[in-house]
Amino acid sequence: MIINELLKEMSIEFDCPENIEFDSLGLVSYNNGDRVCTFVDNDKFLDNLSSCIVLVLTNKEVAPLLREKYPNIDLCIVENPRLTYFLIHQHLVGNKEYERKTFNTIIGKNCNISKMACIAEENVIIGDNVTIEEFCTIKPNTVIGNNSVIRSGNVIGAEGFEIKTMNEDYLFVVKHLGGVIIGENVEIQHNCCINKAIYPWDNTILGDNVKVDDLVHMGHGVKIDKRTKVVTHTVVGGRTKVGKDVWLGIGCLIRNGMVIGDNARVNMGAVVTRNVEAGASVTGNFAVDHRKFLENLKKIR
Repeated sequence: MIINELLKEMSIEFDCPENIEFDSLGLVSYNNGDRVCTFVDNDKFLDNLSSCIVLVLTNKEVAPLLREKYPNIDLCIVENPRLTYFLIHQHLVGNKEYERKTFNTIIGKNCNISKMACIAEENVIIGDNVTIEEFCTIKPNTVIGNNSVIRSGNVIGAEGFEIKTMNEDYLFVVKHLGGVIIGENVEIQHNCCINKAIYPWDNTILGDNVKVDDLVHMGHGVKIDKRTKVVTHTVVGGRTKVGKDVWLGIGCLIRNGMVIGDNARVNMGAVVTRNVEAGASVTGNFAVDHRKFLENLKKIR
């Protein structure tokens, strides 16, 4: 894809060299590592650019700093880099070069799928011995591994919530073009919503043997590793990474982009706004080490 051609089609003013090509869109620290176009509208992101980034949408203020630090990366100067970036993504909806290829849905052997479930006719892969109960919706770009159970009322592959402001009178929801991968022996209890990822190269992932309780929400691009347990009313913000054998307790809230280490425990009602180290146990709003929380509580009382 050529940035110059795209921006001309979109009637966006820009300043950059001719015929600058890229293969995918991605954030500075969240991308597929394949000739990435990203945006930088603030100098706090200057230290994070990797070699896979070939093009940066930026503004006049940040451009000189980028040129000095990364002379081999092409820059495209626009008035609003962040907005332009997501408008490019929206513009590429329906572009075969950008979106995933289409195939007929594949359903494995010995599955128990309710007649009242809704399975997309395209871009779904369901493994063997899978149970999908009534009133479930399985949307395109979803993979469900062998022996997994999806209880009634779940929506798998839902459109996520990424809102951008175009002007004072118009907001738009960023189209989600990624997918959901559910591993083997996963069980998702009733009335959960698992959002698909934003980018075509990305997936929301629930690893093998993950167990999810009722009424859980998972945002776009969440990655949950093996054997983790997610208890009712938990909300996991987009792009969060949760390790192996983690416990996410009743009603905990995890901010987008967090990293929860292996064997960590996020206790009931915790509000996580910082990464949680492997093996840690955190409690409270905002979540801190569980023993420290109890010590502070004793002081208050």
